[in-house]
This record gives sequence, structure tokens and C-alpha cells, in this order.
Amino acid sequence: MTRKLGHALLAACGLVLGTMAGPSGASAQSSDWLWGGDTTTGGSGKATVRFASQYSPGQIVVSFGDRRLYLVTRPGEALSYPIAIPREQSRWQGITSVTMKRENPSWTPTPTMRAENPRLPNWVPGGHPLNPLGVRALYLGSSAYRIHGTDAPWTIGSAVSKGCIRMYNQDVLDLYPRVNMGAKVTVTWNKFSTEPSVASADEDEVVAKPKAQPAGRHVRRVAAQKSAAAPVEWRMPE
Repeated sequence: MTRKLGHALLAACGLVLGTMAGPSGASAQSSDWLWGGDTTTGGSGKATVRFASQYSPGQIVVSFGDRRLYLVTRPGEALSYPIAIPREQSRWQGITSVTMKRENPSWTPTPTMRAENPRLPNWVPGGHPLNPLGVRALYLGSSAYRIHGTDAPWTIGSAVSKGCIRMYNQDVLDLYPRVNMGAKVTVTWNKFSTEPSVASADEDEVVAKPKAQPAGRHVRRVAAQKSAAAPVEWRMPE
């Protein structure tokens, strides 16, 4: 990394940190999170869940309502991961597919991002600890939307992105090799309700264990449920 790029990265980080007290404060919740990451990359919320049977293995279902991404692994079952979702003005939904996969993707801010924060660097190399795309990226259709990791793990579970779907780096590393090129991706604001269900004896995935249940292996049954959120316009290009 050149000295010029390093100075740009530090300047952008300083600008963000100077305007936000911390990830749990009100300023963090209202921030655009354009850039301003951290070298901390841990965290995972992966669980195996029972899922609506109309979805086929290999499909991805992103529920902005649940703030979870579901990868269907077999009929009636999926892996569930926590995500950060778009902010109010960047809402979208629809059906698309995975058209490209990248390991350690580089990041170039859009003109809109640079207009909002002129101190953003022109480009951040792949593999840099402060790269907003994290360690892996799945590109959706012909749009600029992606499922990707993050340099700001504290944002997972929040509505902060400009349309992309953020995951913990540990979770996107787990998801990435499981997803095939061309995989169908359904993005919805519908919510999915859950209830405890005992896992099969041969279950070999990470299993969610409801707090009220005794020690043992459990999964959660997930059934589609309409969200109370207002309908949004489909914004993904053809």
C-alpha cells in the first residue's frame, strides 16, 4: 500500500470516528457507514434452521424483515446468517442470481459516496483490513448490489447499507464456497417465524439452541409470514 493511499485511508477513518461516539450510540445508528472500518473481524451468528419447503437446495433467501440470510441446504432446512440491511432510502426487493464471485475484492466508492464524503479514498485494495467489502463478495445480477463481508462488524443487524447485504467475515467465508454461480437469490421484506424443533440425529451443522430448552441439539422451524412493512419498488436492473 502506498503512503498516499495509507494517508487517505487514515483520513477517512478519522473523519468517521470523529463523528460517531460508537456503534451503540444514536449517531452510529443514523450514520451512513460509507466507510470507516476496524481491524476487528470476528463474529458469527450462523445457525441451522427448518425452512419453508417451497425453496430448493442451493437457493439464497435474504429476509430484510428478519435481517437474516438463509441458504437452503436441503428441502425444509437452511443455514441462517445475520446481516446488515439497506437503510430506509435504499430499500429494494426482488429475484436475481449470483453472477460473479470474488475473493478479497477491491473496493471503489461510487460518485454518490464520494459526494457525501469527499475524504473517501479513490480505491481500497482487496485484502486490506479496512476494505468495506470484507474478505468475500457475491455479485447479484447486473446491479451494483452484493452479498459481502465487512470491515465494520458492529453494523451487522442494523439498517445501514446503500443496498448491499453485509455479513460477518467469518460467516461470508462459510457461505462463499457453498454458493454456486447462477444460484437463485430471493430478496424480500417478508419475515419468517420460528419455533423450536429437535434436530435429526445425523445433523452435522451448527445448531441453534433455544435458551428455554435443556442441553441438546436443536434447530428452529421457519415458516413464511407476511411482513407488515410497506411494499417497495423493485430496483434491480433487468
